[in-house]
Amino acid sequence: MRTHRLLIAIAAGMLTLGIALPASADPTAAAVTVVGGVLAITVPTDSGNLGTRANTVAGGTIRGSLGQVQVNDARSAAAGSGWVASVISSAFTPPAGTAIAASAVGYTAGVITKVGTATYTANNPPDLTGVSPAVTATGITGDNSATWNPTINVLVPGGMAAGVYSAIITHSVV
Repeated sequence: MRTHRLLIAIAAGMLTLGIALPASADPTAAAVTVVGGVLAITVPTDSGNLGTRANTVAGGTIRGSLGQVQVNDARSAAAGSGWVASVISSAFTPPAGTAIAASAVGYTAGVITKVGTATYTANNPPDLTGVSPAVTATGITGDNSATWNPTINVLVPGGMAAGVYSAIITHSVV
């Protein structure tokens, strides 16, 4: 009898617990949003000396590596969008005397290393007097990146004075 009462008490307690437990709620929908980042360009802060050449009456070309240029596009672009990295140069000026005009400065992008889905085109502008497309990206889907190490070509006119000629080369991306 005592065992029977104990079993009834346990069963009643379990039934009470079952009724006291909360009912399950309907599932809740949840979402996260990933927003697009930015379009940015990174360039060398100082390329140093692009090259040296003995001056001649006929002149000649000095070529040198500018250093790594990289465009990162984290805008999560829609399919088909793109960007253009441009470049412009000031004249190469000596401490005194005649400058080498920006029209005598050319740009060759070289090999473009890519990450993501896009088509990259090296535009290789022969004259950096005005803002000129250097590398163009088209057919972009999602985030992407392009890296290249351009060669700067400076056509030195004949008869220039000896010295170190300096210029400012500016990149931008839109």
